[in-house]
Amino acid sequence: MKARDIVRARGHPLVRGTHPTTFEVTKDETLTLSGDCIIGVAADKGAADLDPDLKALLRDDRAVLTTRLTAGDKTVEVSSRGSAALTLDHPADLVWRRSDFISDRTIGIRADHVAASLPREFIEALRRGEELVVELEAEVSENDRP
Repeated sequence: MKARDIVRARGHPLVRGTHPTTFEVTKDETLTLSGDCIIGVAADKGAADLDPDLKALLRDDRAVLTTRLTAGDKTVEVSSRGSAALTLDHPADLVWRRSDFISDRTIGIRADHVAASLPREFIEALRRGEELVVELEAEVSENDRP
């Protein structure tokens, strides 16, 4: 089973991309230097707005979430996991985490990329204010089904 959604946001001159354990996309329009995990602002969706089929799959411990981040001509693919503990009800934020920590903003845990590990050319495209396209695809393999 697979489900998909797309979130559109944009970069900002203050994108730093230096956080060691997370990255975030937010509906907020502004960014301060303390927001070192935020890579995209003015998103058209928060966790609560995601496609219901995608949210249902993400709430499965077996789910794999593949996130394709594109800004300008730079694309990064991030792999993370779903969890039965995800609430996916934050109105403004989407957060990917390296750890297993879960809040209402979390959409993926055990991510293989965080803000600090994203390619610097990608971060520079975001600092120029490029559009950020976030393609989400969750999958629970048929082999993993009970």
